[in-house]
Amino acid sequence: MKNTTLCYIENDGKYLLIHRIKKKNDCNQGKYIGVGGHFEENESPYECVIREVKEETSLDIIPQYRGIITFVSDKYECEQMHLFTATEFTGETGDCNEGNLCWIEKSKLKDIPMWEGDYIFLDLLEKRTDFFSLKLSYIGDTLTEIYIDNQKQ
Repeated sequence: MKNTTLCYIENDGKYLLIHRIKKKNDCNQGKYIGVGGHFEENESPYECVIREVKEETSLDIIPQYRGIITFVSDKYECEQMHLFTATEFTGETGDCNEGNLCWIEKSKLKDIPMWEGDYIFLDLLEKRTDFFSLKLSYIGDTLTEIYIDNQKQ
């Protein structure tokens, strides 16, 4: 199982997202996602998210650890994703080699192409302040099971 991080950087009611259109053979092709990526050897979740955000956006962040998401799939490698938000950051966004960086109003997130499960954890980020655990199971690109804090939804 791979370990990754994902961060939603927030400013003025908007999230900074990557419209994933630049990488070949990208499982996120055409979708909008937060900023993050794979752990390097011996990294903590905080070290990983800070490094990944800097590499992909040129921003320095102060991350808040919000939850852990387990993705189970018949198509892709299973994943533990460490979810962060950041409202404090410095710097200016630069070019991203994985897609186009876009500030998207939180009220318009349901209007853009994302993974079905992303809408669930974005909703949890808005409604909850405590740390949460989410398990999302997919068959192909279809979400088939949801567990929030070990409770089937």
